[in-house]
Amino acid sequence: MHRYRSHTCGQLRSSDVDTTVRLSGWVHNRRDLGGVLFVDLRDHSGIVQLVARPDSPAYEPLEHVARESVIRVDGRVLRRLDENVNPELGTGDVEVEVTGFEVLGSCDQLPFSVYPEDPVSEDKRLKYRFLDLRRERMHRNIKLRSEIIKSLRDKMTAHGFLDMQTPILSATSPEGARDYLVPSRLHPGNFYALPQAPQQFKQLMMVAGFDRYFQIAPCFRDEDSRADRSPGEFYQLDVEMSFADQEDVFEVIEEVFTELFREFAPDRDTTSPFPRIGYRDALTRYGTDKPDLRSKLELVDVSHIFAGSQFQAFADKHVRALPVPGCGDQPRSFFDQMQEFAQELGAQGLAWVRIGDDGKLTGPIAKFLTEDDTRRLVSDVKGEPGTAVFFGAGHEAEVAKYMSEVRVEAAKRTGQFEHNVYRFCWIVDFPMYEEADDGSIQFSHNPFSMPQGGLEALRTQHPLDILAWQYDIVCNGIELSSGAVRNHSPEVMYEAFEIAGYTKEQVDTQFGGMVRAFHYGAPPHAGVAPGLDRIVMLLADEPNIRETIAFPLNQNAQDVMMGAPSPVDEDRLKELNLRLRQAPKPPPRGTD
Repeated sequence: MHRYRSHTCGQLRSSDVDTTVRLSGWVHNRRDLGGVLFVDLRDHSGIVQLVARPDSPAYEPLEHVARESVIRVDGRVLRRLDENVNPELGTGDVEVEVTGFEVLGSCDQLPFSVYPEDPVSEDKRLKYRFLDLRRERMHRNIKLRSEIIKSLRDKMTAHGFLDMQTPILSATSPEGARDYLVPSRLHPGNFYALPQAPQQFKQLMMVAGFDRYFQIAPCFRDEDSRADRSPGEFYQLDVEMSFADQEDVFEVIEEVFTELFREFAPDRDTTSPFPRIGYRDALTRYGTDKPDLRSKLELVDVSHIFAGSQFQAFADKHVRALPVPGCGDQPRSFFDQMQEFAQELGAQGLAWVRIGDDGKLTGPIAKFLTEDDTRRLVSDVKGEPGTAVFFGAGHEAEVAKYMSEVRVEAAKRTGQFEHNVYRFCWIVDFPMYEEADDGSIQFSHNPFSMPQGGLEALRTQHPLDILAWQYDIVCNGIELSSGAVRNHSPEVMYEAFEIAGYTKEQVDTQFGGMVRAFHYGAPPHAGVAPGLDRIVMLLADEPNIRETIAFPLNQNAQDVMMGAPSPVDEDRLKELNLRLRQAPKPPPRGTD
C-alpha cells in the first residue's frame, strides 16, 4: 500500500464498503458521542468521517490531536446506518473505522478558525493566507478559477487560437498606468519594465504570421487597489486575430463568453448577442461607460429645460433626470432614503417630483417648475402617471457619477432590477483623444488603435471628434475588457502619435520594434483582453476580486505574508548600480 494513501478523502463510496484503506489529510472537526469518537478528515477532494471506539489504539491519539494537524489513518470502510447518512457529502453513505494512526504534521494554535469559518480581518487572512485557503469558500474559489482557465484554453484552442507566451522583461509602454521597473545589472542605469499588457508583442505575433494568438497573460501595473482591481498584478485572457475587424472579435468572444458563463452558472440567465452601446450614448443614458443593464431604468439629460430658469438650484447647470415608473405612491421615507444614498456618494442632494394622474407634479420642488417646465419634463422623460422623477444637478461628470449609482439603487428598491442574471454589452465608438487638464491632446484609450476614418480622419477632423475602433465588454456594471482594431500602418501611427504630442523620433525610440515591423508587411488585426480575475469574481459571485486570487496583495499593495515590498541591502544596490537618496522607511505591516 502507498506510504500515505490508497484513496483520497472524497473518493470513498458505498462500493468501497468492507475494503481496507489508507487516508491522509487534515483534522477538520471532531465529535465525541457517548464514548464513540467521530473525526472529519479533509483533503483537497473532500471530507470523510472517521470513527474510533474506546478499544481502538487510535482512540486516544485521535481524541487529543489538534485540529488542522495532518494525519494518516488506516481503517476499514463501513456503511453508515440509514439514520446517520449525510446526503450533503459525496462520502455521506460511508465511514472509516480507524485501526492505525500517524501524525504527519502537527498544528500549533490557530490564529483563526478554519472550520467553522468565523469572521476575521482581511489583514489576518492575508498574513495567514495558507490557512485562509483551507477554508471551504476560498478553496472552492481557487478550484473554480483553475476550472475556468482550463475551459477558456479549451474554447480558444477550439476556435483555432494558439496558446503563446510573451516576455515578462521588456520596455515601458504607455498603457495609462505606472510601470514596475526592474534595474539591469548588466546595463547600468537602464531598466526593464514588467508588462502592463503584452500589447506590442501580440501585435508582432500577427506581423510574424501567426493568425490567432491567445494567452492567460500576467500583467503588472503600479496602481491603487479597488474592489474589482487587484494592485500590482493581474491576469487577462489576451487575444489577437489577423485579417479581422471588430465584428470578427465580437463573434468569437460572444460565443466563448456565453458558453463559459452558461457552463459555470447554468442557473443564471446569460443572453446573447450582446447589445452594442455607443460610448457617448452610454454616458447619457446610464451616466457611465460601465452600465449595469440589470437595471431597466435610464437617465435623461434635461439640462436644456432649465437653461436660464428662475429655479436657481437647476439654472444653467447640468441636470440629469431619472424617471422611475410605478413608484409615485411610495412613502416619503423611500424618497428620503434615496436622498441619503445619493448624499453618501457625494451629492449635495437629490431632488424629486411625482407625476400625478392629471399630469401635474407634486413633491418638494414642484412649486419651482413652471407649466412649460412641467410639460417639457413629462414629455422628455416619457412620464406616465405614477412615475417618480429624481434629479441630479451640478457639474456634468459629478452628476453622472452619482446618478449612475442612483439608477441602479432605485431599480433594486422598486423591483425593476434583474437578479441572478448576467447582462453583457459592448461599449463601442470611444473617442480617440481627450483633452488633458492643461489643454493638451492625449490618447483617451489604447494608443495603438485604428482611428475610424484612418489617415484622412487624423488629417481632416478635430482630434476630439475622431472616434476609434475601440470597444469594451461590460457585464453587470463591471468592465471585463478593453479591445480594439489595431493600427498596422506606420504612416497612420506617426500621425496619430503626433496629434498626442509625440515626435517621429520619440515614436521610433519608444516603439521602434513595432514601427519597424509595420514596414515589412503587417496584416490588419484586432484583439481584446478580458480580465480573468474579474471573470472569476463574477462567476464565484464574490464582491471583492481578492477572494478569487490565491495570494493577492492587500489594499496597500503589500504581501503581508511574505513581507514584500522589503528593503534591499547596500551590497545588492551596488551590484545594480543604484543608490537611494535617503534610507527607506519600512512599509507598515498588517496586524493580527
